[in-house]
Amino acid sequence: MASYLEQNQQRFLTELIDWLRIPSVSADPKFHGDVLQAAEYLKARFLEVGLENVELCPTAGNPIVYGEKIIDPALPTVLVYGHYDVQPADPYELWDSPPFEPVIKDEKIYARGACDDKGQVYMHVKALEVMNQEGGLPCNIKVMIEGEEEIGSNNLGIFVRANKEKLKADVILISDTGMLANDEPSIEVGLRGLSYHEVEVTGPNRDLHSGLYGGAVANPINVLCKMIASLHDENNHITIPEFYNNVAVLTDAERAELNRVPHSDDEFKKSIGLPDTYGEKGYTTVERIGIRPTLDVNGIWGGYTGEGAKTVIASKAYAKISMRLVPNQTSDEITALFQKHFESIAPSGVTVKVKPHHGGEPVVTPTNSVAYKAAADAMETTFGKRPIPTRGGGSIPIVAMFKSELGLDTVLLGFGLDSDAIHSPNEHYGVFNFLKGIETIPHFYRNYAAAVKG
Repeated sequence: MASYLEQNQQRFLTELIDWLRIPSVSADPKFHGDVLQAAEYLKARFLEVGLENVELCPTAGNPIVYGEKIIDPALPTVLVYGHYDVQPADPYELWDSPPFEPVIKDEKIYARGACDDKGQVYMHVKALEVMNQEGGLPCNIKVMIEGEEEIGSNNLGIFVRANKEKLKADVILISDTGMLANDEPSIEVGLRGLSYHEVEVTGPNRDLHSGLYGGAVANPINVLCKMIASLHDENNHITIPEFYNNVAVLTDAERAELNRVPHSDDEFKKSIGLPDTYGEKGYTTVERIGIRPTLDVNGIWGGYTGEGAKTVIASKAYAKISMRLVPNQTSDEITALFQKHFESIAPSGVTVKVKPHHGGEPVVTPTNSVAYKAAADAMETTFGKRPIPTRGGGSIPIVAMFKSELGLDTVLLGFGLDSDAIHSPNEHYGVFNFLKGIETIPHFYRNYAAAVKG
Protein backbone atom coordinates (compact mmCIF):
# COMPACT_ATOMS: atom_id res chain seq x y z
CA MET A 1 0.00 0.00 0.00
CA ALA A 2 1.31 3.44 -0.93
CA SER A 3 2.29 5.74 1.92
CA TYR A 4 0.36 8.93 2.64
CA LEU A 5 3.22 10.92 1.08
CA GLU A 6 3.10 8.85 -2.12
CA GLN A 7 -0.66 9.22 -2.33
CA ASN A 8 -0.53 12.99 -1.94
CA GLN A 9 2.74 14.08 -3.50
CA GLN A 10 1.09 15.67 -6.55
CA ARG A 11 -1.16 17.76 -4.31
CA PHE A 12 1.81 18.80 -2.21
CA LEU A 13 3.61 19.97 -5.35
CA THR A 14 0.54 21.83 -6.60
CA GLU A 15 0.19 23.67 -3.28
CA LEU A 16 3.86 24.67 -3.35
CA ILE A 17 3.52 25.94 -6.90
CA ASP A 18 0.52 28.05 -5.88
CA TRP A 19 2.65 29.61 -3.13
CA LEU A 20 5.57 30.19 -5.48
CA ARG A 21 3.31 32.19 -7.79
CA ILE A 22 3.10 34.90 -5.13
CA PRO A 23 6.07 37.28 -5.68
CA SER A 24 7.00 37.82 -2.03
CA VAL A 25 10.04 40.02 -2.75
CA SER A 26 10.84 41.80 0.50
CA ALA A 27 13.51 44.10 -0.94
CA ASP A 28 11.16 45.97 -3.29
CA PRO A 29 8.27 48.00 -1.77
CA LYS A 30 6.11 47.46 -4.86
CA PHE A 31 5.74 43.80 -3.82
CA HIS A 32 4.61 44.58 -0.26
CA GLY A 33 1.05 43.42 -0.91
CA ASP A 34 2.36 40.17 -2.37
CA VAL A 35 4.56 39.60 0.69
CA LEU A 36 1.48 39.90 2.89
CA GLN A 37 -0.45 37.55 0.57
CA ALA A 38 2.32 34.95 0.87
CA ALA A 39 2.10 35.19 4.67
CA GLU A 40 -1.68 34.73 4.57
CA TYR A 41 -1.28 31.69 2.29
CA LEU A 42 1.11 30.09 4.77
CA LYS A 43 -1.14 30.89 7.72
CA ALA A 44 -4.00 29.04 5.99
CA ARG A 45 -1.78 26.01 5.40
CA PHE A 46 -0.70 26.01 9.06
CA LEU A 47 -4.33 25.75 10.09
CA GLU A 48 -5.01 22.98 7.56
CA VAL A 49 -2.24 20.75 8.95
CA GLY A 50 -3.46 21.11 12.52
CA LEU A 51 -1.22 23.75 14.04
CA GLU A 52 -2.83 25.77 16.82
CA ASN A 53 -2.50 29.35 18.04
CA VAL A 54 -1.76 30.26 14.43
CA GLU A 55 -1.25 33.98 13.91
CA LEU A 56 0.41 36.65 11.81
CA CYS A 57 2.62 38.33 14.38
CA PRO A 58 3.09 41.99 13.48
CA THR A 59 6.54 43.59 13.38
CA ALA A 60 7.77 46.98 12.25
CA GLY A 61 8.12 45.33 8.84
CA ASN A 62 6.63 42.14 7.46
CA PRO A 63 4.66 39.78 9.74
CA ILE A 64 6.00 36.56 11.21
CA VAL A 65 3.79 33.51 10.63
CA TYR A 66 3.59 31.48 13.84
CA GLY A 67 1.87 28.27 14.86
CA GLU A 68 2.37 25.49 17.36
CA LYS A 69 1.21 22.06 18.43
CA ILE A 70 1.85 21.24 22.07
CA ILE A 71 0.83 17.62 22.64
CA ASP A 72 2.48 17.18 26.06
CA PRO A 73 4.48 19.82 27.97
CA ALA A 74 6.66 17.02 29.33
CA LEU A 75 7.89 16.15 25.83
CA PRO A 76 10.71 18.02 24.05
CA THR A 77 9.85 20.97 21.82
CA VAL A 78 11.32 21.68 18.37
CA LEU A 79 11.19 25.23 17.03
CA VAL A 80 11.19 25.33 13.20
CA TYR A 81 12.46 28.49 11.51
CA GLY A 82 12.34 29.55 7.86
CA HIS A 83 11.42 32.51 5.66
CA TYR A 84 8.71 33.18 3.10
CA ASP A 85 10.28 36.22 1.45
CA VAL A 86 12.37 35.78 -1.68
CA GLN A 87 15.15 37.53 -3.54
CA PRO A 88 14.35 39.94 -6.40
CA ALA A 89 14.08 38.03 -9.68
CA ASP A 90 16.03 40.58 -11.75
CA PRO A 91 17.31 40.31 -14.42
CA TYR A 92 14.04 38.85 -15.71
CA GLU A 93 15.35 38.46 -19.26
CA LEU A 94 17.81 35.77 -18.14
CA TRP A 95 15.05 33.44 -16.93
CA ASP A 96 14.05 30.64 -19.29
CA SER A 97 10.52 30.86 -17.89
CA PRO A 98 8.91 33.67 -15.86
CA PRO A 99 10.19 33.56 -12.25
CA PHE A 100 6.69 33.72 -10.74
CA GLU A 101 5.05 31.33 -13.17
CA PRO A 102 6.45 28.06 -11.78
CA VAL A 103 7.08 25.14 -14.10
CA ILE A 104 8.32 21.61 -13.51
CA LYS A 105 10.79 20.38 -16.10
CA ASP A 106 13.45 17.71 -15.87
CA GLU A 107 12.04 16.85 -12.43
CA LYS A 108 12.88 20.30 -11.09
CA ILE A 109 10.58 23.13 -9.95
CA TYR A 110 11.68 26.38 -11.60
CA ALA A 111 10.64 29.58 -9.79
CA ARG A 112 12.05 32.30 -7.60
CA GLY A 113 12.00 30.93 -4.05
CA ALA A 114 11.67 27.31 -5.16
CA CYS A 115 14.65 26.30 -3.01
CA ASP A 116 15.33 29.49 -1.03
CA ASP A 117 13.30 29.11 1.04
CA LYS A 118 9.65 28.44 0.16
CA GLY A 119 10.24 24.91 -1.10
CA GLN A 120 12.18 23.95 2.01
CA VAL A 121 9.70 25.64 4.37
CA TYR A 122 6.84 23.81 2.70
CA MET A 123 8.55 20.47 3.35
CA HIS A 124 8.02 21.12 7.05
CA VAL A 125 4.37 22.02 6.59
CA LYS A 126 3.68 18.83 4.66
CA ALA A 127 5.82 16.73 7.02
CA LEU A 128 3.46 17.82 9.82
CA GLU A 129 0.51 16.71 7.71
CA VAL A 130 2.15 13.35 7.05
CA MET A 131 2.85 12.79 10.76
CA ASN A 132 -0.71 13.70 11.71
CA GLN A 133 -2.00 11.11 9.24
CA GLU A 134 0.48 8.41 10.24
CA GLY A 135 0.31 8.18 14.01
CA GLY A 136 0.56 11.75 15.25
CA LEU A 137 3.38 13.98 16.47
CA PRO A 138 6.06 12.44 18.71
CA CYS A 139 6.95 15.77 20.34
CA ASN A 140 5.88 19.40 20.56
CA ILE A 141 6.40 21.64 17.54
CA LYS A 142 6.53 25.40 17.14
CA VAL A 143 6.91 26.98 13.71
CA MET A 144 8.11 30.54 13.08
CA ILE A 145 8.45 31.71 9.46
CA GLU A 146 9.57 35.29 8.85
CA GLY A 147 9.26 37.62 5.87
CA GLU A 148 12.46 39.65 6.03
CA GLU A 149 15.36 37.19 5.84
CA GLU A 150 16.44 38.42 2.42
CA ILE A 151 16.75 41.99 3.74
CA GLY A 152 18.60 41.20 6.94
CA SER A 153 15.92 40.01 9.40
CA ASN A 154 15.94 43.44 11.02
CA ASN A 155 12.81 42.80 13.10
CA LEU A 156 13.31 39.14 13.96
CA GLY A 157 15.68 39.78 16.86
CA ILE A 158 13.22 42.27 18.34
CA PHE A 159 10.43 39.71 18.05
CA VAL A 160 12.53 36.93 19.58
CA ARG A 161 13.62 39.06 22.54
CA ALA A 162 10.01 40.07 23.20
CA ASN A 163 8.64 36.52 22.92
CA LYS A 164 11.12 34.26 24.69
CA GLU A 165 8.40 32.39 26.56
CA LYS A 166 6.35 31.82 23.40
CA LEU A 167 9.47 30.53 21.61
CA LYS A 168 10.74 28.39 24.47
CA ALA A 169 12.04 25.12 22.99
CA ASP A 170 14.83 22.56 23.18
CA VAL A 171 16.35 22.88 19.72
CA ILE A 172 15.98 24.87 16.49
CA LEU A 173 15.41 23.07 13.18
CA ILE A 174 16.14 24.95 9.93
CA SER A 175 16.02 23.87 6.31
CA ASP A 176 17.60 26.83 4.52
CA THR A 177 20.80 25.06 3.55
CA GLY A 178 21.90 22.34 1.17
CA MET A 179 23.63 19.01 0.89
CA LEU A 180 26.46 17.73 -1.27
CA ALA A 181 24.42 15.69 -3.76
CA ASN A 182 21.29 13.58 -4.01
CA ASP A 183 23.43 10.48 -3.52
CA GLU A 184 25.74 12.13 -0.98
CA PRO A 185 23.69 13.48 1.94
CA SER A 186 25.29 15.97 4.28
CA ILE A 187 24.42 18.30 7.14
CA GLU A 188 25.95 21.74 7.44
CA VAL A 189 27.57 22.35 10.82
CA GLY A 190 29.23 25.68 10.10
CA LEU A 191 28.11 28.95 8.53
CA ARG A 192 29.99 32.12 7.75
CA GLY A 193 28.96 35.48 9.12
CA LEU A 194 28.32 38.64 7.11
CA SER A 195 29.24 42.30 7.00
CA TYR A 196 27.46 44.19 4.21
CA HIS A 197 28.01 47.77 3.05
CA GLU A 198 27.07 50.28 0.39
CA VAL A 199 29.77 52.78 -0.57
CA GLU A 200 29.40 56.09 -2.36
CA VAL A 201 32.24 58.02 -4.02
CA THR A 202 31.49 61.65 -4.91
CA GLY A 203 33.56 63.85 -7.18
CA PRO A 204 32.32 67.01 -8.93
CA ASN A 205 29.02 68.62 -7.99
CA ARG A 206 27.42 67.45 -11.27
CA ASP A 207 28.14 65.15 -14.21
CA LEU A 208 30.82 66.76 -16.37
CA HIS A 209 31.67 66.70 -20.09
CA SER A 210 34.52 64.20 -20.35
CA GLY A 211 36.26 66.26 -23.02
CA LEU A 212 36.13 69.62 -21.28
CA TYR A 213 37.05 68.23 -17.86
CA GLY A 214 38.68 64.86 -18.49
CA GLY A 215 42.19 64.61 -17.06
CA ALA A 216 41.71 67.53 -14.70
CA VAL A 217 39.27 66.05 -12.17
CA ALA A 218 39.07 62.75 -10.31
CA ASN A 219 36.57 60.43 -11.98
CA PRO A 220 34.55 58.79 -9.17
CA ILE A 221 34.03 55.59 -11.15
CA ASN A 222 37.76 55.23 -11.89
CA VAL A 223 38.58 55.99 -8.28
CA LEU A 224 36.05 53.49 -6.95
CA CYS A 225 37.43 50.76 -9.19
CA LYS A 226 40.99 51.43 -7.98
CA MET A 227 39.87 51.43 -4.36
CA ILE A 228 38.05 48.14 -4.78
CA ALA A 229 40.99 46.57 -6.62
CA SER A 230 43.29 47.50 -3.73
CA LEU A 231 41.23 45.45 -1.26
CA HIS A 232 42.99 42.23 -2.38
CA ASP A 233 46.71 41.59 -2.94
CA GLU A 234 48.33 39.35 -5.54
CA ASN A 235 47.54 36.27 -3.43
CA ASN A 236 43.85 37.25 -3.07
CA HIS A 237 44.51 38.06 0.55
CA ILE A 238 42.28 40.85 1.91
CA THR A 239 44.39 43.95 2.60
CA ILE A 240 42.26 45.64 5.28
CA PRO A 241 44.56 46.09 8.32
CA GLU A 242 43.72 43.77 11.23
CA PHE A 243 41.10 41.95 9.13
CA TYR A 244 42.55 38.51 9.94
CA ASN A 245 43.46 39.20 13.58
CA ASN A 246 40.73 37.01 15.07
CA VAL A 247 40.25 34.44 12.30
CA ALA A 248 40.10 30.94 13.77
CA VAL A 249 42.96 28.89 12.36
CA LEU A 250 42.33 25.17 11.91
CA THR A 251 45.01 22.61 12.65
CA ASP A 252 46.45 20.51 9.87
CA ALA A 253 44.40 17.58 11.14
CA GLU A 254 41.20 19.64 11.09
CA ARG A 255 41.94 20.84 7.55
CA ALA A 256 42.60 17.28 6.42
CA GLU A 257 39.28 16.17 7.90
CA LEU A 258 37.46 19.04 6.19
CA ASN A 259 38.98 18.08 2.83
CA ARG A 260 37.64 14.53 3.12
CA VAL A 261 34.36 15.92 1.81
CA PRO A 262 33.80 14.55 -1.70
CA HIS A 263 34.73 17.38 -4.06
CA SER A 264 35.98 17.66 -7.61
CA ASP A 265 37.43 20.96 -8.80
CA ASP A 266 36.75 19.85 -12.37
CA GLU A 267 33.07 19.31 -11.64
CA PHE A 268 32.94 22.55 -9.67
CA LYS A 269 34.39 24.51 -12.62
CA LYS A 270 32.14 22.78 -15.11
CA SER A 271 29.00 23.47 -13.07
CA ILE A 272 29.50 27.23 -13.24
CA GLY A 273 31.19 27.48 -16.64
CA LEU A 274 34.64 28.61 -15.52
CA PRO A 275 38.08 27.62 -16.86
CA ASP A 276 39.70 27.57 -13.41
CA THR A 277 39.13 28.07 -9.70
CA TYR A 278 40.17 31.29 -8.02
CA GLY A 279 40.77 32.41 -4.49
CA GLU A 280 43.12 32.88 -1.58
CA LYS A 281 46.49 31.27 -2.17
CA GLY A 282 47.32 28.27 -0.01
CA TYR A 283 43.78 26.97 0.44
CA THR A 284 41.64 24.41 -1.35
CA THR A 285 38.26 25.22 -2.85
CA VAL A 286 36.53 23.51 0.07
CA GLU A 287 38.55 25.56 2.55
CA ARG A 288 38.02 28.85 0.68
CA ILE A 289 34.27 28.36 0.87
CA GLY A 290 34.00 26.92 4.36
CA ILE A 291 36.70 28.29 6.69
CA ARG A 292 38.15 31.45 5.12
CA PRO A 293 36.71 34.98 5.10
CA THR A 294 36.01 36.73 1.81
CA LEU A 295 35.31 40.17 0.35
CA ASP A 296 33.19 40.55 -2.77
CA VAL A 297 31.58 43.34 -4.77
CA ASN A 298 27.89 42.51 -5.18
CA GLY A 299 27.01 45.44 -7.41
CA ILE A 300 28.64 48.52 -8.91
CA TRP A 301 27.14 51.43 -10.82
CA GLY A 302 27.48 55.07 -11.83
CA GLY A 303 27.49 57.35 -14.86
CA TYR A 304 25.64 56.59 -18.06
CA THR A 305 24.60 52.98 -18.70
CA GLY A 306 21.84 53.43 -21.30
CA GLU A 307 21.90 52.76 -25.03
CA GLY A 308 24.47 54.52 -27.17
CA ALA A 309 27.09 56.96 -25.88
CA LYS A 310 27.06 59.83 -23.43
CA THR A 311 30.53 61.17 -22.71
CA VAL A 312 30.34 62.20 -19.08
CA ILE A 313 32.41 62.04 -15.94
CA ALA A 314 29.87 60.98 -13.36
CA SER A 315 29.39 62.98 -10.20
CA LYS A 316 28.95 59.79 -8.16
CA ALA A 317 29.81 56.09 -8.21
CA TYR A 318 28.42 53.37 -5.98
CA ALA A 319 29.11 49.78 -4.98
CA LYS A 320 27.67 47.17 -2.66
CA ILE A 321 30.36 45.16 -0.87
CA SER A 322 29.95 42.14 1.37
CA MET A 323 32.37 40.20 3.52
CA ARG A 324 31.78 36.64 4.67
CA LEU A 325 33.19 36.04 8.12
CA VAL A 326 34.49 32.97 9.93
CA PRO A 327 34.55 31.95 13.61
CA ASN A 328 36.03 34.50 16.05
CA GLN A 329 35.37 37.41 13.68
CA THR A 330 32.38 39.61 14.52
CA SER A 331 30.30 41.71 12.18
CA ASP A 332 30.71 44.85 14.34
CA GLU A 333 34.49 44.49 14.34
CA ILE A 334 34.74 43.95 10.59
CA THR A 335 32.23 46.69 9.80
CA ALA A 336 34.35 49.19 11.74
CA LEU A 337 37.60 48.00 10.14
CA PHE A 338 36.17 48.17 6.63
CA GLN A 339 34.70 51.63 7.09
CA LYS A 340 37.91 53.05 8.54
CA HIS A 341 40.08 51.51 5.83
CA PHE A 342 37.87 52.36 2.85
CA GLU A 343 37.60 55.99 3.90
CA SER A 344 41.38 56.16 4.50
CA ILE A 345 42.34 55.03 0.98
CA ALA A 346 40.25 57.64 -0.84
CA PRO A 347 42.33 60.15 -2.83
CA SER A 348 41.96 63.85 -2.06
CA GLY A 349 39.89 64.57 -5.19
CA VAL A 350 36.79 62.74 -3.94
CA THR A 351 34.75 62.19 -0.81
CA VAL A 352 33.68 58.73 0.35
CA LYS A 353 30.64 57.65 2.34
CA VAL A 354 30.30 54.12 3.75
CA LYS A 355 26.81 52.99 4.72
CA PRO A 356 26.74 49.72 6.70
CA HIS A 357 23.76 47.47 6.04
CA HIS A 358 22.96 44.21 7.83
CA GLY A 359 25.45 41.86 9.38
CA GLY A 360 25.51 38.48 11.06
CA GLU A 361 27.80 36.27 13.09
CA PRO A 362 29.58 33.07 12.02
CA VAL A 363 28.58 29.91 13.81
CA VAL A 364 29.69 26.30 14.25
CA THR A 365 27.05 23.87 15.52
CA PRO A 366 27.88 20.76 17.55
CA THR A 367 28.01 17.33 15.89
CA ASN A 368 27.85 15.42 19.17
CA SER A 369 24.39 16.61 20.26
CA VAL A 370 21.26 14.49 20.54
CA ALA A 371 19.59 16.66 17.89
CA TYR A 372 22.43 16.34 15.37
CA LYS A 373 22.48 12.55 15.81
CA ALA A 374 18.68 12.47 15.34
CA ALA A 375 19.06 14.35 12.05
CA ALA A 376 21.96 12.21 10.87
CA ASP A 377 20.05 9.02 11.68
CA ALA A 378 17.00 10.38 9.84
CA MET A 379 19.02 11.05 6.71
CA GLU A 380 20.68 7.65 6.93
CA THR A 381 17.22 6.05 7.08
CA THR A 382 15.87 7.80 3.98
CA PHE A 383 19.04 8.07 1.89
CA GLY A 384 20.59 4.76 2.93
CA LYS A 385 23.85 6.56 3.63
CA ARG A 386 25.34 8.37 6.62
CA PRO A 387 25.41 12.16 6.02
CA ILE A 388 28.73 13.99 6.06
CA PRO A 389 29.10 17.06 8.30
CA THR A 390 30.13 20.06 6.17
CA ARG A 391 30.83 23.76 6.61
CA GLY A 392 28.80 25.99 4.32
CA GLY A 393 29.90 29.25 2.78
CA GLY A 394 26.60 31.04 3.23
CA SER A 395 25.25 32.99 6.16
CA ILE A 396 22.15 32.58 8.31
CA PRO A 397 22.74 35.34 10.87
CA ILE A 398 19.79 34.33 13.01
CA VAL A 399 21.50 31.04 14.01
CA ALA A 400 23.92 32.94 16.25
CA MET A 401 21.07 35.15 17.45
CA PHE A 402 19.00 32.10 18.46
CA LYS A 403 21.96 30.86 20.48
CA SER A 404 22.53 34.17 22.27
CA GLU A 405 18.87 35.05 22.87
CA LEU A 406 17.22 31.65 23.36
CA GLY A 407 20.25 29.57 24.37
CA LEU A 408 19.42 27.02 21.65
CA ASP A 409 21.59 25.16 19.18
CA THR A 410 20.40 24.68 15.62
CA VAL A 411 20.27 21.69 13.32
CA LEU A 412 20.63 22.69 9.66
CA LEU A 413 18.70 19.94 7.89
CA GLY A 414 18.76 21.30 4.34
CA PHE A 415 17.98 19.51 1.07
CA GLY A 416 19.05 22.04 -1.56
CA LEU A 417 21.96 21.64 -3.97
CA ASP A 418 24.66 24.10 -5.03
CA SER A 419 23.31 23.79 -8.58
CA ASP A 420 19.86 25.10 -7.59
CA ALA A 421 20.83 28.65 -8.65
CA ILE A 422 19.44 30.37 -5.57
CA HIS A 423 19.63 34.19 -5.84
CA SER A 424 20.16 33.73 -9.59
CA PRO A 425 18.00 33.45 -12.71
CA ASN A 426 16.42 30.04 -13.18
CA GLU A 427 16.40 29.11 -9.50
CA HIS A 428 15.02 25.60 -9.11
CA TYR A 429 14.48 22.83 -6.58
CA GLY A 430 14.42 19.13 -7.32
CA VAL A 431 11.14 17.29 -6.95
CA PHE A 432 13.24 14.49 -5.45
CA ASN A 433 14.66 16.88 -2.85
CA PHE A 434 11.27 18.33 -1.92
CA LEU A 435 9.72 14.90 -1.42
CA LYS A 436 12.81 13.47 0.27
CA GLY A 437 12.68 16.30 2.78
CA ILE A 438 9.05 15.55 3.61
CA GLU A 439 10.02 11.90 4.05
CA THR A 440 13.06 12.62 6.23
CA ILE A 441 11.76 15.30 8.62
CA PRO A 442 9.30 12.99 10.48
CA HIS A 443 12.19 10.61 11.18
CA PHE A 444 14.07 13.48 12.81
CA TYR A 445 11.16 14.18 15.17
CA ARG A 446 10.77 10.51 16.09
CA ASN A 447 14.51 10.03 16.64
CA TYR A 448 14.82 13.20 18.69
CA ALA A 449 11.81 12.48 20.89
CA ALA A 450 12.95 8.92 21.53
CA ALA A 451 16.52 9.99 22.39
CA VAL A 452 15.42 12.74 24.77
CA LYS A 453 12.91 10.40 26.43
CA GLY A 454 15.74 7.93 26.88
